[in-house]
Order: sequence, then structure tokens, then C-alpha cells
Amino acid sequence: MPVVVVANPKGGVGKSTLATNIAGYFASKGHKVMLGDVDRQQSSRLWLGLRPPQARAISSWDVGEKEMARPPKGTTHVVLDTPAGMHGKLFKEALKIADKVVVPLQPSIFDIFATRHFLDELAQQGKSSHVQVGIIGMRVDPRTIAADHLQEFTKSLGLPVLGYLRPTQNYIHLAARGLTLFDVSPGRVERDLEQWEGICRWLDT
Repeated sequence: MPVVVVANPKGGVGKSTLATNIAGYFASKGHKVMLGDVDRQQSSRLWLGLRPPQARAISSWDVGEKEMARPPKGTTHVVLDTPAGMHGKLFKEALKIADKVVVPLQPSIFDIFATRHFLDELAQQGKSSHVQVGIIGMRVDPRTIAADHLQEFTKSLGLPVLGYLRPTQNYIHLAARGLTLFDVSPGRVERDLEQWEGICRWLDT
């Protein structure tokens, strides 16, 4: 059972956006998906409450803030949304059950420096365990200097960059209805789905 943990110690980088869309992708493939949320803001839980009945089912997973339980039987895929500043015991517990860790990263010098130690720690963890780590650039305009800095930084990490997602209102509009890119007609979000192709391949590996 694949367990994907979406993590970054910095807030406001797009963790819930990634977690919900990854869950939506797995659900679109017919998997029994469970979305857990250990963030106090409970953004993913709120999103699940907005999800329409006709959309592919994604179950909620009650996860304690201090303790990580294993998901119930019958679940085939798990996505875990984590809080800003996650560290210590909770971080170690999340890594114990994780098969993959996805780190959203924005093209900001502040985000880059705030995430450096965390990424170094993850890289070391990946070398000594089964956990695969991947970075996703969030709200990236490839024409900007900030995007160039992000590319330079990710090259120095030795961690794969799964893709760069553009700044678009599609994620916001869909989230407000409890939906993902994978719940609507592909023609409506064609450009965004193209940016997810590499991410999806990595998730399926």
C-alpha cells in the first residue's frame, strides 16, 4: 500500500493543494484512497467536506497530532497532508510509514533557505531507508529570475524535481468545490495535466 507524505516545514507553500490533487489522481485510477490530515488548520479535511457525492470517493483518515496510526484495512493508497514546522517524533513517525515524500517548494529565496535543512535531512533519510523523495516547484513562472534561482537550488540537492506547476486559478476554483484536476474534463485543464505527467509517473513507480 503506497503511502505518500506531503511535507515542508514552511507554511503556505501548497501542501494541501498537492495532497488533495495526489489523492484525486489515485482516485481517478480506481484506487481506494484515504486522505489524512495532521495539520491543525485541517485544510484537507475541509476540502473533503466540500467534495460532491458524485465525485470519486476519497476517505478521511483520522490521524492524531502526536501519533501516527496505520490506515484501516481496505485502503490501497494513502496521502498524508502535514503541518508547517513538522519535526521531531511526528516527523519520524511519518517517515516510518512513508513510501514517498513530496516536498512543495516555491521560487522564493525565503522558501528556499527555510527548506534547505529539511531537504538535507530528507536526502540523508532517503539514502538509509526505502523512502523516495521528490520536489515539486509550486507557482513557478519560468520567465522569472526567482524560477532560475529555484532551478539552481534544486540541482544542488541531488533530489529529483518531479515538475513545476504554474500559478493558476484552476487549483483555487477546483478546491472550493472539493475537486481536483483529475475530476473535471481534461480539456478544461489540459496545460496543468501536462505539468503533472512526470509527477504521476513518479507516483506510479
